[in-house]
Amino acid sequence: MNYKIAIIGLGYVGLPLARLFATKYNTVGFDINEARISELKAGVDSTLEVGNEELKEVLVDNSNGEKGLYVTNVLDEIRDCNYFIVTVPTPVDKNNRPDLTPLYKASETVGKVLKKGDIIIYESTVYPGATEEDCIPVVEKTSGLKFNVDFFAGYSPERINPGDKEHTVEKILKVTSGSTPEIGKKVDELYKSVITAGTHLAPTIKVAEAAKVIENSQRDINIAFVNELAKIFNLLEIDTHAVLEAAGTKWNFLPFKPGLVGGHCIGVDPYYLAQKAQEHGYHPEIILAGRRLNDSMGEYVASQVIKCMIKKGINVKGAEILMLGITFKENCPDVRNTKIIDVIAALKEYAVKVTVYDPWASPEEVFHEYGLVCTKKLGDRKKYDAAILGVSHNEFLTLDLKSVLQENAIIYDVKGILEKCDDRL
Repeated sequence: MNYKIAIIGLGYVGLPLARLFATKYNTVGFDINEARISELKAGVDSTLEVGNEELKEVLVDNSNGEKGLYVTNVLDEIRDCNYFIVTVPTPVDKNNRPDLTPLYKASETVGKVLKKGDIIIYESTVYPGATEEDCIPVVEKTSGLKFNVDFFAGYSPERINPGDKEHTVEKILKVTSGSTPEIGKKVDELYKSVITAGTHLAPTIKVAEAAKVIENSQRDINIAFVNELAKIFNLLEIDTHAVLEAAGTKWNFLPFKPGLVGGHCIGVDPYYLAQKAQEHGYHPEIILAGRRLNDSMGEYVASQVIKCMIKKGINVKGAEILMLGITFKENCPDVRNTKIIDVIAALKEYAVKVTVYDPWASPEEVFHEYGLVCTKKLGDRKKYDAAILGVSHNEFLTLDLKSVLQENAIIYDVKGILEKCDDRL
């Protein structure tokens, strides 16, 4: 088949996928963000998911060639595509309810250019049923076409791990599905042609949707368990990391570590599954309990830091605290839904002054998202009363903390990677 693929959304998920397809097919990357399109046309990816040279290798000036990536924010330039892959975010609102607005808008976008015989594939993480029950009706209304008669759909959940240069998109096995058995095979063949790790064809779209949403829900629950263990062992004055290391000598012990659970996946996806369960009259106790515990960890870390300061006789009011890292994970510039914000908010209730240092995060994005000042460089003029390692960026492993800390300062290691610290999660 002569594939011409449109990728809708060129963020952390869409761009790596677009680059991969562009190595073999005529691919058009579409995004409504003009600034994003401009930087990509210049061969620059600010998310750092695709290397600049790697991006430039596949970029083309138009979409008329046999293969290559053309990026645009002009709707008409995706009109002649026959596969449309939606890779937009699926966040939650302030009440932790699923917000499908980006999906609805992307569905409208595709509906405006959809033709008979075309296939639309969703990659965004959703609850089971969202593709066929929520998104497709929007496509039908906008396009005037009938589902599974005039056009078809598939679902192949993204498995991108931001910042991970080892497990790239082509090296992660891909789950695929289609709105009919025949379409399922077509969707599977498309992905199989570029995913070297292979594919798994699920029997239905709902099965594929459910498989994705439980992946991150499972991780969330496991992390919640070790976070609770950390709270218990801290009360018992037992080193949690030493306990986990000892328990990990058993072959089937799962090696999860305590920490702050943020980002756009693990800290969000369980709410999608919970919402769908509640709509059907079931209250998911374990899933929501795990979410509540993990969401409480920012405040817990802050309280532990303050306790350590008090024990050392450090005057809390007006104290200077250095927060190392604000991204949601290590060696990645993504600050979406970072739980470091919860730590900072809780610390400020104690009337302390917090300096945020992160060599990976964009200061402009941090200020836009959270109203916080973030620095990429750490000066040596100020001496801090405490330092909190919130994110385990490689740069922090070799950082000489003594040079920026008061003699009596405390170091709190959230990630458990520093050899010397006063306390850790």
